[in-house]
Parts: sequence; C-alpha cells; structure tokens
Amino acid sequence: KMVANMLEGVEVRCGVEYKELIAAEPDIAARTIYCGPIDAFYDFKLGTLEYRSLRFETETLDEADHQGVAVVNYTEREVPYTRIIEHKHFEFGTQDKTVITREYPADWKPGDEPYYPINDARNEALYRQYEELAAQEGDVVFAGRLGGYKYYDMDKAIAAAFELVRNELGAEPTEA
Repeated sequence: KMVANMLEGVEVRCGVEYKELIAAEPDIAARTIYCGPIDAFYDFKLGTLEYRSLRFETETLDEADHQGVAVVNYTEREVPYTRIIEHKHFEFGTQDKTVITREYPADWKPGDEPYYPINDARNEALYRQYEELAAQEGDVVFAGRLGGYKYYDMDKAIAAAFELVRNELGAEPTEA
C-alpha cells in the first residue's frame, strides 16, 4: 500500500535502460533522480569503481517454519553466508513448506550486479572525480548506494531519501 500511494498518478516503466529512454525521449522530465552506478552513467570514462556483489541460493524446505522470521543475519566467520531470508514471513505465510534464500558475498566484475560500493582510498578518489562531473549535470540528481557511491544501512537509506525529497521538492515527505 505504501508503494502504491507513493506512485499514485505516476507513470511507471519497468525494464527500461536510462540512456535508451533519454535518447528516445530527451524531454521526458525536467529533472531525473538517477540511482544507478555513477561510473556507468559516464560510460566509465574516468575508470571503473569497485563494488561488492552477492550470490543467492534458494531452496524449498519440507518444513512449515525454518527460522521464525523473515531475515536472520549471520556474522560468524565460520558461516559462509551473510543472511538467510525466509520469504513467507514477509507476508505472514502459513504454507506447509517454506522457501529460503541464502545470501553469499561475491566478488564483483563489470557486468555483475553491483550491490555495495567499496569505500577505500582508490575508489573514493575516483568517485570524487565522478562527483565533480555530476555537479555539472544540472538536471540529474545522483542518489542511493550506487549513484552516491555510499554504503547505507536501511535506516540511513530512508533518511537520505527523505533528505532528497526535502532538497528537491522543498517539502516534508508525507506518511503513506
């Protein structure tokens, strides 16, 4: 319901590449909030930023409840995965079987899904160069983990989104 309220009256297109859309419809919007990788936006012309990626293994289990909650994080060095997601708990499912997904850290290479920026000295210096280019865009706002090349915990991601709304719209976000 929250997402439906946020998107009420907004045209939503899925499976559309930003650059293809802008090439086809350059006047589609006066301002764009771009949440993809900032280096990809610039076709990697200054170099490639590094990211961490993830690998997922999904399994159906012959049990009604595997862990009792939707997500459990694992921080022990001996455990190879970082979390287990039990999907039915997002919707309070009561099925006889359950589906879980184990999330494993994975090395990233161009073409893989980038999940988390690697905030070391080399990448921070390269990001600053991209940030200088971004400051000249005018009609594009770079946001999120990939657009702003920042690691956010979920509470910080939400706070950053609210701050973006305040800055862009001059208004406080409303509750759904």
